[in-house]
Amino acid sequence: MVNWYYVQGSERVGPVREADLKDLVTDEVLGPDSYVWKKGFDNWVHLKDVSELQHILEQTDDAIEEIPTIDFGEIKRGVDWDSISESDRVFMIKIGIDRGATETEYGPYNMKQLKRAFDENRINEKTFIFVHGMENWTFLADLPIFEKVFQTAPPIIEETERRVDVRRPFVARLLFHDNEEVFEGICRDISVGGMQILVSDFPAAVGDSVSINVHPDNSDVRFTAEGRIVRLLDGGQGFSIRFSELNTGAKTVIEQYTYDV
Repeated sequence: MVNWYYVQGSERVGPVREADLKDLVTDEVLGPDSYVWKKGFDNWVHLKDVSELQHILEQTDDAIEEIPTIDFGEIKRGVDWDSISESDRVFMIKIGIDRGATETEYGPYNMKQLKRAFDENRINEKTFIFVHGMENWTFLADLPIFEKVFQTAPPIIEETERRVDVRRPFVARLLFHDNEEVFEGICRDISVGGMQILVSDFPAAVGDSVSINVHPDNSDVRFTAEGRIVRLLDGGQGFSIRFSELNTGAKTVIEQYTYDV
């Protein structure tokens, strides 16, 4: 067995196996220009210049580019409001604009939880709300079932207050292992390394692999990815995921969304 060493930052790390080097390249800890060394070398060399390690770079590239297209069916359009029960956790909320603070998404919540939050002044008529099937976030006051949930007429929001530029939600469709059931969740804190997904009743455990179809801004621009769950959110509201396979196109979409390029 050949033991390899590599340079990370200013530190020499090793010895490690060749399989470990491949994992480090897959996780983007090492790249073609990273320095590696083993017994018999006169000096440190770039990984890309080591003929016996070329298959690591080639296999990693192939794995990323050959992520299969995941058929999740059509994106759900429209909401059947009459079918939502009081216990269904389907409501996502976005606070921040309603109080002049940084935008943050929370959820999913059910009707009872929404009413309690409203009664306790933790949300208000200008809090944004989203249910899968909607085209965009909307004011809580404009929720079609506002009266049903809060047992009162919706407050009036002046037209000048409606002139707010809000990005549509970043939605992910999730396929868990070989399960045929598809889940949908709202993404937040997204980067090329990973993200959090707010989703209700997803059978997640730390270490599980998830296949993802993401359609930012509810548009036709989509990408597929695979990731591993690294943390469960409190209250069963979702999880944090680290991308294990992300191609160039996916990275571009994330960067454009993140930086509004």
